[in-house]
Amino acid sequence: MADSFTTEAFTLLAVGISVVVIRTTARALAVGFRGFHFDDYLMPCATVVYALETATAYAVGAWWFGLANNGMTEDQRRTLDPASKEYQFRVGGSKTQLVGWSLYTLLLWMLKLCMCHFYSRLTSGIRHLQLRVKCGYAIIIATYIATELSILFGCRPFHKNWQIYPDPGNVCQPAISKIDLYVTVILNVLTDIYLLSIPLPMLWSINVDIKTRISLLCVFGGGIFVIMAGILRCALILKDPINGAQAAGSWACRETFVAVIVGNAPMIYPLMRRGVQKVCSSVGLSRNGYSSGNPNSIPLKTRFSKQGGRGKLRSVNALPTTVNGGENEGSFEGWDSNVGIVTTVTSGGLARSERDAESLGIVTTVTVEGDTRSEREAAHQV
Repeated sequence: MADSFTTEAFTLLAVGISVVVIRTTARALAVGFRGFHFDDYLMPCATVVYALETATAYAVGAWWFGLANNGMTEDQRRTLDPASKEYQFRVGGSKTQLVGWSLYTLLLWMLKLCMCHFYSRLTSGIRHLQLRVKCGYAIIIATYIATELSILFGCRPFHKNWQIYPDPGNVCQPAISKIDLYVTVILNVLTDIYLLSIPLPMLWSINVDIKTRISLLCVFGGGIFVIMAGILRCALILKDPINGAQAAGSWACRETFVAVIVGNAPMIYPLMRRGVQKVCSSVGLSRNGYSSGNPNSIPLKTRFSKQGGRGKLRSVNALPTTVNGGENEGSFEGWDSNVGIVTTVTSGGLARSERDAESLGIVTTVTVEGDTRSEREAAHQV
């Protein structure tokens, strides 16, 4: 049981760290390090807390064998020798459980802050949704303070959190404290539900394609899993006060892992999408065997409107975002193999703070070749 938990916990940790590294790389490629926002700095800090939480959950079983100051009869408490190994294990386990609770809540609320800040960018310019995001910040901060106060000050004096004899009571048994359980799970679930409700109006009111809709629904599904895992963790402890804490520790690692994935998925998705488009574009070019004659040119194998007549312009909805040249300026050339459209893309000189993954200030000039009457050009802002 311990070996399987160790393998699972550290595997999830490795995957979670890899996801954060990919997210940070994606953001660096999109906006540069100087264009990082608050959540881009907070997420690596959350990763450190995630590693500490996993190590704490491991220590509960590997160092203290799942023992703490709970699950003992009055006779066992009275007769337990303070110099014995079991006494040391129970004291150490109780202290570790207390630290684990603090790290668990800190990690979850840091991830909530990251998600809320992402929503602030997502809803930029939409006044009523921006107000909901600001309320989200206030709710997250207030609920975190309340949760930590219940964990750290629910038992007074503080040293009773690892007291063996006399029985300190449920409130001073960190592994199964009902105050910690109820306060944490209720505030955790309520804040998650509120955060999930923020982008829902955008999802149903704005015309988004099916792929984007599916990706957002996957994020919501991950959020629902986090909520259910938190509830299950609470139920396991209440059902089995003796062994439930260890099982709950396993679910805590799963819950925080999914929370890390959900918190980083929106940042990774654009990078994955561009990678898939680039691969598909390369495959399409190799199959058709077309070339513009320019060694720096790339194919515009993207979504177009209906097939137009010879010499008619067709809309380009998705252009490659790789730009040659300087940091803020550059150009490249692409073509459409079917109608002979040659496209020159030049990046605008926007300030770094104004650049983002979805708005790079790219100006596209489309020239239609092969029209015997005239050569027409159209420039439009992407």
